[in-house]
Amino acid sequence: MALPSAVSLESAGCLTALGDAPATHAALLRGEIALRARPVLGADGGESVPLALAPGRGFDETAPPNWLEGVRALTAAIRSDGWGTARRPVFVTSSNFGVGSLYAFRRHGDAAHLAYGTPHRSVEWLARELGWGENVTTVSHACVSAHLGLLLATRALEAGLAERALVFTFDFISPFVAGGFHALKILNAGFPAPYAARATGSIGLGDGAAFAVLARGAGDFAIAAQSLHNEMHHFTANRADGSGFAACLAPVAAALAGRRVWLKGHGTGTLEAGRLECEALTAAFPGAPLVGWKGSLGHTLGSCGLVELALACEAIRAGRAPGTLGSAGPGFRDNVAFTPLDVRGTDGVICTSNAFGGAHAAFFLGHA
Repeated sequence: MALPSAVSLESAGCLTALGDAPATHAALLRGEIALRARPVLGADGGESVPLALAPGRGFDETAPPNWLEGVRALTAAIRSDGWGTARRPVFVTSSNFGVGSLYAFRRHGDAAHLAYGTPHRSVEWLARELGWGENVTTVSHACVSAHLGLLLATRALEAGLAERALVFTFDFISPFVAGGFHALKILNAGFPAPYAARATGSIGLGDGAAFAVLARGAGDFAIAAQSLHNEMHHFTANRADGSGFAACLAPVAAALAGRRVWLKGHGTGTLEAGRLECEALTAAFPGAPLVGWKGSLGHTLGSCGLVELALACEAIRAGRAPGTLGSAGPGFRDNVAFTPLDVRGTDGVICTSNAFGGAHAAFFLGHA
């Protein structure tokens, strides 16, 4: 049975603290935890909190940003040129862009940081460095940013406005970003334990960049049943009844009736949002196992939807999905899987992300 609005995923890749997508997938299967206790304000000190940095990258900002070489290596894997032209648009997503550079300028007064300190300037600089044309759209909506980029790329393809589309995302943490989450108390000295029923919640933060090339009818995988819902309820919180999670998942569940799926959840390690997410996923997809990987990689913020999409592709190829890292149970529900899954008998995976204020996103990833 064909799924509505299915767009082929021609290729995908990511960069995390554990390396590229194949290396990260393999490390997660082994149960490796990338998070390390580091001073929240970098060279300025502060409480040690769980952070996961890309290989070889320093935490404090440099000018130019010290994450560029990792991004160059990641994007070298993208086949074809002509990105940013009329028929090959680029959609760039992030929740932080170059905000760490603004913080560095504020702290140290080096004007060189200002060249990367706003979304416009950071993306413009990145496009020049990577050789993209001018057809570049920038999207940011907290932790569902990458999902929005995927949906916009899908619509451009379905409308015949593009022959191929590139979605690129990047979020490299900085003292400014870590300090903000630390001020909210959800980033603290504790390490995250996603979906674990425990007394105190905590998250970790991690570097993440990823890409996806979308096309019509070319590729091993397809993305379908994309869904977005925004509760517009509160600056940070969700509705206490979980209705926002359910509203986002309902059309996905309807489109996938009768299919056998596994669930890649958001799973940051917070308590209320984690419980609501777990309950909504369990109700929408009874019996489907649920995993989350931020207990190892940290929360890669606006890039998490695309980073974890690339890892889900690796899991489907290998027939094994990493379990929920950083947690040992008991979970909020019995379907939370804490050890690797055999996913060879499934039709695909539901990937979800959730953001401040009750923004929710989900899609189905399966074989084309």
